[in-house]
Amino acid sequence: MTVATPSAAGEPAHITKTDERRALAVACGTHALHDGYTDLVYVMLPIWKDEFGINLADVGLLRTCFSGTLAALQIPSGLISERFGTALVLALGTALVGVGYCLAGVSVGFVTLVVALLIGGAGASVQHPLGSALVARAFSGPRSLRALGTYNFAGDIGKMTLPAAASILLLLMPWQPTLAMLGMLGLVAALGIFQLTPRFPAEPAPIKKETNVANVAEVTSAPRSRFGFPLLLSIGMLDSATRMAFLTFLPFLLIGKGAALPTIGLSLTLVFAGGAAGKLVCAFIGARIGVIRTVYLTEGLTTAGILALLPLPLEAALVLLPVIGIALNGTSSVVYGSVPELVKPEKRARAFGIFYTGTIGSGAAAPAIYGFLGDQIGLTMALIVAACTCLLTLPLAMALKPDFANARA
Repeated sequence: MTVATPSAAGEPAHITKTDERRALAVACGTHALHDGYTDLVYVMLPIWKDEFGINLADVGLLRTCFSGTLAALQIPSGLISERFGTALVLALGTALVGVGYCLAGVSVGFVTLVVALLIGGAGASVQHPLGSALVARAFSGPRSLRALGTYNFAGDIGKMTLPAAASILLLLMPWQPTLAMLGMLGLVAALGIFQLTPRFPAEPAPIKKETNVANVAEVTSAPRSRFGFPLLLSIGMLDSATRMAFLTFLPFLLIGKGAALPTIGLSLTLVFAGGAAGKLVCAFIGARIGVIRTVYLTEGLTTAGILALLPLPLEAALVLLPVIGIALNGTSSVVYGSVPELVKPEKRARAFGIFYTGTIGSGAAAPAIYGFLGDQIGLTMALIVAACTCLLTLPLAMALKPDFANARA
C-alpha cells in the first residue's frame, strides 16, 4: 500500500480544504474582475471617440495601450511574485487597474487617457500568471485541471457582467463618474484579495540524490522533457490565433449573409455564451478522456464548424454559432490547465506568464495578419485558412503525448 506523501501524491499535506476554497475563490473573483475591466474598454471606445474627437487609428491605439501592456508585463509579474509573494502582487495589481480606471474617469484629454490605460493594463497583467499559479498550487492532478477550468470560466462571467453594469450606469450618469465608481471597486477588491489569499509555503526543494538507488527511484518524479512546455505553448498560440481571427471577421461574414447590426450583437453573444460553457465543460471532459483527445475533439470541431458556417444561410448560421463557441474556447481550458504538469512547481508562475504572453500576443497579431490575407484572397478564403490552422495543432498534440505520460508516471 502506497502512502500519500507530497512527492508521491503530488499534493502537499499542509494545504487544507479551507486553503483550496480560499485560493479558488480569490482566483475566480480576481479573474472575473480583471477580465471585466479588460472588456470594459470596448464599451468605452465609442464614447471616448466622440468625447475627444479622435479618429479610428487613435481608437485602436487606446485598445492597444491596455491589452499590449497587459500582455507585455505578464512575465515580469510572475518574476516579481516569486520575490514578494502572490498575495501582495495580486492585490497591488488589482488596486493599480482600479487606479487606472479612476484616472480615466477624470481624464480631460487624450494623453491623460492613454496614461490611465497604460496603468490599468499594467495592473491587469498580474492576474493571469498569478491566479493560475495559485489554483495550480492549491489543487493537484485531475483536480487541478477541473479547478483551472472553473477559474477560466469565471473570467467569462466578468466579461459579461462588468461591461453590462457599465452600460446600465451610463444610462444614469456621465461616463466619468461611471469609470470612477468602477475603478473604486478595484481598490476595495484589492483589500479583500490581500486578506483572503492563502499564504502557501514555498514549494519543497527537489529531493537530493541518495546513495540508495531504489530509494531515489521511489521519491523522485519522472523527468520533464524540455520540449513539453514549448509544444503546449505552440498549441495555445495557434488556437488563440484562430479564435481571434474568427471573432474579428465573423461580423463581416454575417453582414454578407444579410445580418443587421442587432443581429451582429446577438451573434457575438451566442458565440461568447457557447465559449463560456465550452471552457467549463471541456475542462471536465479533459480530466476524463485526457488532454490530447480533448484537443483533437475541440480543434476538429472548430475547423468543421467554421467551414460549415461559410455556406449556411443566416438563420442556420445563428443556430451553429453556440456550438462553434464551445469548440472555439474549449481548447484553452485543457491546454493552459495542463501547464502545471509540464513545468516544475516552483516555476509555475513564470510559466503561466510566458504562456499567456505567447497566446495573447498571437491573438493580438492574428487579426492584422488575416486581415491582410483577406484583402488579398477574400474574406471567405481567409476564414478557410484560419479554420485549417487549427489542424496544425493535431501533430503538435501527438508529439506532446509522451510528455504527459512521463509527467504522470
